[in-house]
Amino acid sequence: MDPRLRGDDFNIAGRIVDNSTDKIVILDRDGVINQDSDTYIKSPEEWIPLQGSIEAIAQLNRNGYRVFIFTNQSGLARGYFTEETLNLMHAKMARMLDKAGGKIERIFYCPHSPDDECECRKPKIGMLKQIEKHVGHSLETALVVGDSKKDIEAAIKIGAKPHLVLTGKTTSAPDWGIDNLQVFANLKAFAESVCNH
Repeated sequence: MDPRLRGDDFNIAGRIVDNSTDKIVILDRDGVINQDSDTYIKSPEEWIPLQGSIEAIAQLNRNGYRVFIFTNQSGLARGYFTEETLNLMHAKMARMLDKAGGKIERIFYCPHSPDDECECRKPKIGMLKQIEKHVGHSLETALVVGDSKKDIEAAIKIGAKPHLVLTGKTTSAPDWGIDNLQVFANLKAFAESVCNH
């Protein structure tokens, strides 16, 4: 595993994460939780949550789901922003989640460019393997939510259950020939579906 693979813990102080549960949701970030941009999200000011996404994560938490993020952040390698700035974006998200009663257990991000040939950049599964190691078991029951084919391919490679939202790179139901792919309008619709199932 590339030692530069990052993982930052954003547990809210004083809250105990129940490590015995296997109800796991793994989210892509840009285009799933927050608005995406072709020019990258480069500052906390540019990090704007999609409507309903913060409440969706809180709803998942209330229903016993441990929520993780796995996200390609090649803007780091390209020099568009620093790790300090990325941490400030994530701190902004954590504050919003805390107000809503939600939390992200841990954030994993790939800081490399596509040319670095790392093992963590999606559709490779390095970040998912790190999550697998963190939870101590396979991700075969985990629900992975993304907005791009790369997210879905990574989910399938690790053996997790793929879910697509149409709020980012993909805006209409695709014909990717993936039989078990579930498609939702947004993260809120996904959360309502899995929590009310």
